[in-house]
Amino acid sequence: MRFGLFVSAQYPAGEDPAARLDEHLEQVRFVRDAGFHSVFAGQHFLPAPFQMLQSVPLLARLAAETGEMRVGAGILLLPLLNPVEVAEQAATLDVVTGGRFVLGVGLGYRAEENAAFGVPEGRVRVFREKLDVVRRLLEGEEVTASGHGYRLERASLAPRPVSSPRPPIWMAANGDSAVRRAARLADTWFVNPHAALAEVERQLALFRAERGSEPEELPMLREACVAPTDEEAVAVARPYLARKYEAYVDWGQSDVLPPTDTLRREWEELHAGRFLLGSPETVLQQVDALRTLGVTELVLRVQWPGLPQRDAMRTLELLAGEVLPRA
Repeated sequence: MRFGLFVSAQYPAGEDPAARLDEHLEQVRFVRDAGFHSVFAGQHFLPAPFQMLQSVPLLARLAAETGEMRVGAGILLLPLLNPVEVAEQAATLDVVTGGRFVLGVGLGYRAEENAAFGVPEGRVRVFREKLDVVRRLLEGEEVTASGHGYRLERASLAPRPVSSPRPPIWMAANGDSAVRRAARLADTWFVNPHAALAEVERQLALFRAERGSEPEELPMLREACVAPTDEEAVAVARPYLARKYEAYVDWGQSDVLPPTDTLRREWEELHAGRFLLGSPETVLQQVDALRTLGVTELVLRVQWPGLPQRDAMRTLELLAGEVLPRA
């Protein structure tokens, strides 16, 4: 199994984002030297009660520190964005990284974001149409198409990506219909960070059945905090991770999960089987369970709004020193 770092560029209001950026660069340099495989960053707009750096310029800055690691958008909210801009940014980042870019895309779920960008009803249709345009442009086609916010007449992409035929496309998905959509439209499903283990196993069966074959890669995003003992890891993570998931509930994230799951749970029930929290031995057992499901790349988010850098770095140090060598 390969490991990646998800850079959590999301902070409480009032914090200095420039100082947090320096911390992200420290994390990236550390995981680069420790043998991690990838670095990812996500996207939200109007992220109250937090502030958040935008992923494309952030990834361009991080790429200067990544060495040979993959660099990925995990994810871009495609219905909100112009497909030409997405394709050209993806191609540019693929050039910048020497063909090591991953384009992660997703439907999104927040009403504030949809309203801010004027996304009409029928977001799934908008998403499918824009993804088709992005894919065709990245693959070098001459595209004639029109839709929400764009009209193209024999348009072609310049520059072209380094990757052939294009960077891989990973699709985020929460509900069952979205998982099936990822199987049809993307190279693979980028498994969400907050599904319980049994729920992931159930949805993977849907994904594989819809796809009809095993994907070359099966990446998963997961929350992680490692400490010398299980009790200490939970104590460190709980104030920040619980607050993060309270915001998820307020944003509507729980409402797009399948009816068999919910984030509206008390902490003890929420974190069990959902997050990687514990000593190195405990986390190794949790990683083994994910490997059994077929996960090939585990992208770990080790910091949440307000968590001190020292705690995030300790998790990375224990991962590098005691988990990765045995995973």
